[in-house]
Amino acid sequence: MKLMWFHLMPYTELPDDFREKHPSVWVDIHSSLCDPKRIHRMYNDFMDELEYAAACGFDAVCVNEHHSNGYGLMPSPNLIASALARRTRDAAICVMGNSLALYNPATRVAEEFAMIDCISGGRLIAGFPVGTPMDTCFAYGQNPSLLRDRYREAHDLVMRAWTEKDPFAFNGRFNQQRYVNIWPRPVQRPHPPVWVPGGGSVETWHWCAEMDYVYCYLSYYGYKAGQQTMTGFWKEMARLGKDRNPYRAGFLQFVGVGESRQHAMDLYGEAAEYFYGRCLHVDPRFANPPGYVTEASQRAGLQSQVQQAAGGPLGSTTGTRMQSVARDMNSIVENGYVIVGSPGEVAEQLRVVAYDLNVGHLMLLLQFGNMDKELCRYNTRLFADQVLPSLRDTFAEWEDRWWPRPMPASQRAALTKLAAD
Repeated sequence: MKLMWFHLMPYTELPDDFREKHPSVWVDIHSSLCDPKRIHRMYNDFMDELEYAAACGFDAVCVNEHHSNGYGLMPSPNLIASALARRTRDAAICVMGNSLALYNPATRVAEEFAMIDCISGGRLIAGFPVGTPMDTCFAYGQNPSLLRDRYREAHDLVMRAWTEKDPFAFNGRFNQQRYVNIWPRPVQRPHPPVWVPGGGSVETWHWCAEMDYVYCYLSYYGYKAGQQTMTGFWKEMARLGKDRNPYRAGFLQFVGVGESRQHAMDLYGEAAEYFYGRCLHVDPRFANPPGYVTEASQRAGLQSQVQQAAGGPLGSTTGTRMQSVARDMNSIVENGYVIVGSPGEVAEQLRVVAYDLNVGHLMLLLQFGNMDKELCRYNTRLFADQVLPSLRDTFAEWEDRWWPRPMPASQRAALTKLAAD
């Protein structure tokens, strides 16, 4: 099994009364809450944490794209990934991902991902999300009913840019270019592995099966809530004639490791309550614009995590938030949002998660909410030293065909230490 270290980069200083005084953490969050000088510190702490995780031996470090929010400070994950590509040596660089429908032309994605793959020596995992409605429809003004059409056309343009040897013209509905001829091309041939993060839509499952991509369920609410989605995914894979190779899937889980369960509860309670109380405070107006959720997904009864966070019923864009999301630490842990315990307890729980969900790529949120740098390092190191080794051999009988194929280490550029002035 691959153990991957994921960072959301949340703004860590939202006020205590944020839920009471502000309608949403996304889209219309007020600029007065953001101090760029404090974000300077946060960014540098966050990047230190990512580099530290890579040095601790995690298989990959992961970043993602969000806009106009205090939940994740990465409008351009490629900027972070390019720095990581230079400052790390062996860990895969998972950009989860670039919201393809927002780029015009999407050749920008092809170029920047190719650059990251070259800088890293072939360690890129290319994530292609459709994107949340807050990012795509409200922050970037895209028509929700056209979002998937834009996404698929952009995907086709990127893949052709990566794989065709000669310059070509592209004449699509949304993108028209006389010359497509990116320089450089990716190190990995024919292209870096493609992973698709999704919230449970039937169309995304079909897309991953058709294209032989990894489906990633980035769960806010942990393995218990994720069971229905992952069971549905594997049933659909069986119906489509696909095998149960666990590396077809990825799953995100919050984790806090301590000396004991109670120690972990005490250590991570504030950070968890901050995340579920403030970082997921989404106004129902932004959760489900008409046309964003497809008919097939609605008929299957699949509800996005954004809708759950906002508390609006399926199909609504207004309404009063339900209080269904756990926000106190006891309920957060009881509901499986965050797995806590001693190293042995956490390892056993994650082994159960991996087998129950049949997931070979386990993405771990070991920094969440307002967790400070030292606690993050403690959680990361304890997991790396005492949890990770006992999970390595999980699914050893399966081949991971969706992992990066880097250049041999002996052929890659070495990190250079600059001489002091």
